[in-house]
Amino acid sequence: MRDPHDPPPTLRLLSLGAGVQSSTLLLLAAQGAIPRFDYALFADTGWEPARVYRHLERLEHIAADAGISLLRVSTGNIRRDALDERHRFASMPLFVLGPQGQRGMARRQCTSEYKIKPLKKEARRLLGYPHPARVPTGVYATQAIGISLDEVHRAKDADVKNLRNEFPLLDLGWTRRDCRSHLTAHGLGDTPRSACIGCPYRSTASWAEMAATEPAAFEDAVAFDAAIRHGHPAATRSGMPLHGTYYLHVSRKPLDQVDLTAPSGPEPEGCSPWSCRADAAPAAAAAEGSETQ
Repeated sequence: MRDPHDPPPTLRLLSLGAGVQSSTLLLLAAQGAIPRFDYALFADTGWEPARVYRHLERLEHIAADAGISLLRVSTGNIRRDALDERHRFASMPLFVLGPQGQRGMARRQCTSEYKIKPLKKEARRLLGYPHPARVPTGVYATQAIGISLDEVHRAKDADVKNLRNEFPLLDLGWTRRDCRSHLTAHGLGDTPRSACIGCPYRSTASWAEMAATEPAAFEDAVAFDAAIRHGHPAATRSGMPLHGTYYLHVSRKPLDQVDLTAPSGPEPEGCSPWSCRADAAPAAAAAEGSETQ
């Protein structure tokens, strides 16, 4: 949050996930309803559904017309890296089934590696002080984050001095439903949820929607799910002991064997770069394999 005694920000940034809330913020800024952003930053994992990339192209036009620079930043392709034994594995929150039926989750590092770190790196670059340069005191950017009133508990301060988090939807008193209504009124009612194709935090309903509307993406997720059954290939081929099997779906069944017509146990609530809705889920468990460090 911005300290009222701070000097004015050097830049105004939008953390753009391309989902409902952040898309609403971009649209409101383009319409002049909230102050304009200098840059909207989208952290691209390289494995978003096609509909997210199509929506992002629409947002690029909206941003350009309003004089807002929309930048895509990336640190790699999360799918390719997760299956590459030569690449350091940023653990995904995969569902784990232990040899005696223990149920747990692997540690979540992917959001930090593929979303948060590249966004922070780009903010430093735009401020003119790329790492390892020291950012002078008083030089900072505000970073607008799309957290709505029904998720106020997710609003947190930034953990670095060169960023100040702001939450315009909270200032407006808007809920996710208000955001959806505003997008619909301006031709963006089909704004998708933004999440990697193979995000374990997808609900059963989300998997079912993908299977019905983007079958190629669903088949890609099925193939990935099978490929990670025994963890990262580097651990598998090195002979490290495994203590469970890994799955994308909360049921801890192969994705192509899951009944997508009904929920299967407690459902994940979705993922967000700056304050994950699923942070309440167990971060690790005894069943977790040794490669998820």
